[in-house]
Amino acid sequence: MIELVGDQVFHLHNQKISYVLDVMPNGQLGHLYYGQTLGKLTDADVAYLQRHSSRSAGVVAYSIETGDFSLADRAQECPVYGSSDFRRGALAVSVKQEPWYLDFIYKSYTVTATKPRSLAQPTTYAVGDQDAQQLAVTLIDEVHQLKLIQYYTIFKDHGAIVRSSTLTNLGSQPVMIQNMMSATLELPDDQFEMVNLAGAWLKERGIKRHNLAQGTVSVESLRGASGHQHNPFVALMRSRELNHGDVYASNLIYSGNFLTQVEVNEWQQTRLMTGISPAYFGWRLAAGESFSTPEAVLYYSHAGINGLISETQALAQQHIVAHQWQQRPRPIVFNNWEATYFKFDETKLLTLAKQAQQLGMECFVVDDGWFGHRDDDWTSLGDWRVDHHKFPNGIGHFATQIHAMGLQMGLWFEPEMVSPDTPLYRDHPDWVVRHPYPRTAIGRHQYVLDFANPAVVQAIYDQMKPVIKAAQLDFMKWDMNRNITEAYSPYLAAQGLPQTEFYHRYILGVYQLYQKILTDFPDLLIEGCAGGGGRFDLGLLFYSPQMWPSDDSDAVERLGILTGTTLAYPLAAFSNHVSAVPNAQVGRQTSLALRQNVADFGPLGYELDITKLSADELAAIKANITFYQQHRQLFVNGQFQQLRPIEPTANTVAWSVTNPDQTELFVGFYRKLARPNPTVLATISLPMVSAERHYQIDDGPIVSGRLLQKFGLREPDQFNGANADTAELRGDFQSHLYHLIAVD
Repeated sequence: MIELVGDQVFHLHNQKISYVLDVMPNGQLGHLYYGQTLGKLTDADVAYLQRHSSRSAGVVAYSIETGDFSLADRAQECPVYGSSDFRRGALAVSVKQEPWYLDFIYKSYTVTATKPRSLAQPTTYAVGDQDAQQLAVTLIDEVHQLKLIQYYTIFKDHGAIVRSSTLTNLGSQPVMIQNMMSATLELPDDQFEMVNLAGAWLKERGIKRHNLAQGTVSVESLRGASGHQHNPFVALMRSRELNHGDVYASNLIYSGNFLTQVEVNEWQQTRLMTGISPAYFGWRLAAGESFSTPEAVLYYSHAGINGLISETQALAQQHIVAHQWQQRPRPIVFNNWEATYFKFDETKLLTLAKQAQQLGMECFVVDDGWFGHRDDDWTSLGDWRVDHHKFPNGIGHFATQIHAMGLQMGLWFEPEMVSPDTPLYRDHPDWVVRHPYPRTAIGRHQYVLDFANPAVVQAIYDQMKPVIKAAQLDFMKWDMNRNITEAYSPYLAAQGLPQTEFYHRYILGVYQLYQKILTDFPDLLIEGCAGGGGRFDLGLLFYSPQMWPSDDSDAVERLGILTGTTLAYPLAAFSNHVSAVPNAQVGRQTSLALRQNVADFGPLGYELDITKLSADELAAIKANITFYQQHRQLFVNGQFQQLRPIEPTANTVAWSVTNPDQTELFVGFYRKLARPNPTVLATISLPMVSAERHYQIDDGPIVSGRLLQKFGLREPDQFNGANADTAELRGDFQSHLYHLIAVD
């Protein structure tokens, strides 16, 4: 998969992609190609790729020795600002506020065929020795005594290259890293539409589009988390076609402050970079020390939006999520939050649990309010002791009763936060993130703990571990409900370390707590949450195989949230709860059928007071759970595709999940608002079915796969004012779930 062509050209390739880099005339690493696989390259092929038409007018030459060679128009693997390239660079270093103009020259390379999984930090990993190869290219800046290693990982069956870098200080004095991106991707033109995922609390990861032109477009988070507002994922699309056209994309395996930007220069060349945001970042690198960036993933597909979805979902499922969760059934959860909020006791919870078990649910999760004296959101965070007024015999006794029902036991935690009324806050005021001045912001009646301090991380785990053991916990919901303000660490100040290291050290502390928990409790399923979808990223997915996508549980809103999310993240990560109506977030009234038809795609859960439902509603829930259990593997791990253009204003949404051999699939069809006198004939093309097979639709007609590809699957008949006897769907917020099975 990794070949050296000639002396200084590297070709990373598989059956889907080729990525080619070389050593340029000045000794730095250049980029030649990323796209569809090129097969085996000849010397003549390489010479052709290396041909360069100089755009010398008005540019600065790199040096006298290299003649008219300039970096201004060169595609590079690690561009730096200021040495004939005036675009933003991927690496910046200074000493005593003096900028260094870096010059990393190629020295050597190695290729390895193993990439083990380690809980220390989130990265991709390989399962077997033949699953992936990693190229490590070593470059040295002799003048500044710095060593840079550029890492490139290619997997056997995926259209993706994984990038990261490590910088080592070979000199005798400390240096300050001011910017160090994880990956750069250079493209020869700007004929792309940039797509990113943006929004806010309750409306995360909506699809946003930007036409590229000379200049820079960026998305960034400075909240200490990847955030509700922006997401590290960015795609560059040649067209909006679902199944055709070149698509490049990047994502960052990181959960803290990030920057992803796309810059177009005067010659319409495009440079994409992604990594830790350089704003409020600086890392002091002492003599002999190293700093490594988070990994970034660069995707490519020539099969349009669904081709991209196939690549992003498969890589995450197979090489980021822990291997044990790729096939293990995700439990059907009952979460008590919207059923009780803070007003519950053990008796009330056991009543809910018994009914949940009778309906077929598999895991009972006690949300916020089980600890300290937590009867509202003003108190008790950081006091992870059971509330004996609600659980008089302790959490272990309660969990024993839950387990005796045949249910798994789950608990909610918010480990990174502390309330002002807790012993932890009173005993350790220096463990709170805040500057040393009188005024300090407070959000949601809570402060952020200084997870840059290892002692804080250990103290929180020392509280959590006995609870996990006593409850024999199967499931944890890890929440984080406020962003960081006045980012200042008393610990870093005491250690003499720069405050610009705080944000990165903080998120490393979060990862450290995950590592401690999962080392001691490897079978614990942790669902990530951050006020909903405020930290929905590949870094968190490494530890949390499923995540709470949004605090907005309305089925109609979830259509848009899921559509954006599945561009970058696997369906298996998308935790769904059927909640009560009118919906608590938007007040919308929707049918139970719609809510279940949306929630069935991905890990399923329920979050409503089931003791107040009618007999018909309870029967419908029980029937859906039985149905879901029969098809859970397909709904969670099937190949997901969009079947309608992914436009935010679209009135209809359609998607599918298919098994590996195309013998079974589900198609979800959703119509938001009814329209008068709708189209008589509307169909949904199914390109994923086998043209050579025949499929039975909903225990009804049997038709050929070729017909389903070319003609399509008929939409349900809509009420048009004159077809009351035959209309299948009537009114707003309607859906139908098709089940297709190959019969030959």
